[in-house]
Amino acid sequence: MNRGRLRPLWCGVLAAVAVVGGAACTASRVPPPDRPVFVGSSASSPPAGAPSAGAPSAVPSTSVTAEVPSASVSSPPVVVATVPGATPIGTRARVVDHGPRSGAKVALTFDADMTDGMLASLRAGRVKSYANLRILDLLEREQVPASFFLTGKWVQRYPDVTRRIAGNPRFELANHTYGHAAFTADCYDLPRLPVDELARDVAKTFEVIAPYGGRQTRYFRFPGLCHDAAALDALAPLGVTVVDGDVVSGDPFATAWKPLVRAVLDHVRPGSVVIMHVTEANAAMTDEALPHILAGLRERGLVPAPLSEVLTGG
Repeated sequence: MNRGRLRPLWCGVLAAVAVVGGAACTASRVPPPDRPVFVGSSASSPPAGAPSAGAPSAVPSTSVTAEVPSASVSSPPVVVATVPGATPIGTRARVVDHGPRSGAKVALTFDADMTDGMLASLRAGRVKSYANLRILDLLEREQVPASFFLTGKWVQRYPDVTRRIAGNPRFELANHTYGHAAFTADCYDLPRLPVDELARDVAKTFEVIAPYGGRQTRYFRFPGLCHDAAALDALAPLGVTVVDGDVVSGDPFATAWKPLVRAVLDHVRPGSVVIMHVTEANAAMTDEALPHILAGLRERGLVPAPLSEVLTGG
């Protein structure tokens, strides 16, 4: 990916998140690193508002156990059972920007950020919502596949919306950290998590998402697309694929929808991974831009598809 092109689009956006949204969460108590992390099933009681452990989800889900090995045990890499994005446990997380450039498929991805500051704004009534239901309405009405990178705190705040996403067979669920904190230094003024907390933060988010079922994945996106070797190594026990993206819409804090349409349609190609947000108050123009983006994709002969299909060329 041309990060020289992508970085200016993020510049100011995440700085604004840090100012408006406030500091990200301090990681709460999570299981020790040798506890299995489950995708498609829950190792603990479901969160408030989440489906009960015995209730069937609207879409059949694939159960997979991703054992997080103890740091003191030396063993060969273990491959997680077949789940989109699963990689050998114990090896550095691989990073992808896009899928094969053949064919006509593109992936529309939506980040669902949530920080402690954003939660405080909701409680104080300064913000009405960080869940843009108009985006879901349009995607459902047009039967458009999409993939959602969810923060754990967003899921906990919006269990009904999460259940709606998980219940749609065209939608995939992915991981965007627990509280949208930075995993490296110098990441748009986002507060940084210590290296020894990174894997726990991501594992906790998988556990928060797991009870909802649906099309769960082992895809992960760093806040701000900020990562280095230490951050990638920290995720080795989790067996994930890091998804950056090659088309940044620039929707956070945008004040007009036309620039978002141009940003997407000027750069989208077969195999592209488009980055947008579903956070409404922080990305108020996304639902206005989306119909025009979809129309532009059709004009170019490009077809939205689940992220897993785009990345594998399926």
